[in-house]
Amino acid sequence: MTQQGIGFLGAGQMASALARGWVFTGLCNVEQSLASDPFATSRQTFQSKTGITATENNLLVVERNQIVVLAVKPQNVAVVLREIAPAMTADHLLISIAAGVKIAQMAELLPTGCKIVRVMPNTPCLVGASATAFACNELVTTFDKETVTELFAAVGKAFAVAEHQLDAVTGLSGSGPAYGYLMIEALADGGVRCGLPRDVSLMLAAQTVLGAAKMVLETMMHPGALKDAVASPGGTTIAGLHALEKAGVRGALIDAVVAATERSKELGKNAG
Repeated sequence: MTQQGIGFLGAGQMASALARGWVFTGLCNVEQSLASDPFATSRQTFQSKTGITATENNLLVVERNQIVVLAVKPQNVAVVLREIAPAMTADHLLISIAAGVKIAQMAELLPTGCKIVRVMPNTPCLVGASATAFACNELVTTFDKETVTELFAAVGKAFAVAEHQLDAVTGLSGSGPAYGYLMIEALADGGVRCGLPRDVSLMLAAQTVLGAAKMVLETMMHPGALKDAVASPGGTTIAGLHALEKAGVRGALIDAVVAATERSKELGKNAG
């Protein structure tokens, strides 16, 4: 993807994180890009963090940029799309990160022929470590899909899925950072219980979870094999794993993903 202008409808934290990542990696041309937001503080913060000018004018964003990121709250999607509809053309690529709002719901509010991509990133996007999945309508070209993949791979990992799978993505990677934080907090508490200083225990726990994730991603080995490599016969690790299995941690994590996925489906019925 060559460097080009990107428009942002909404200038909140997620839009700012994406813009910073794309500017840093050279995918986004600062001078050609434009953001909009109704709140002056959000506009000022976005502009100071990204170097991209921010305005109140949503239509101007669409008129200036063919790639447009819809980064408003789900309850505001309909109002914003109705406002920009007169400026949307078949040349535009709308990338929505509004949670729960389906492609069909957005298409109803826009002219016929609009290319729409629905994206589910997660909050580690703020530190360039997002796990992102996206789905497209039938008008999105192969080139467009490659563009979306490149954009979101610049701030983490990106995967194309069918739209009906985005609820499961929400349950797994969308909500997943919270599961990770809970595990880090619990591991740190365990360290404190066993005599470690709180600050040292927290850093050890966080770095350990980070290291385990990197091992999976960089070796491409199955996590079960990596787990077995750490658990020597009669050792400390297998004793700890036994305690986790007795407590049902594995089943609880599976249930957490299922519960969050089902909740995503419920919220999606009324989104937009």
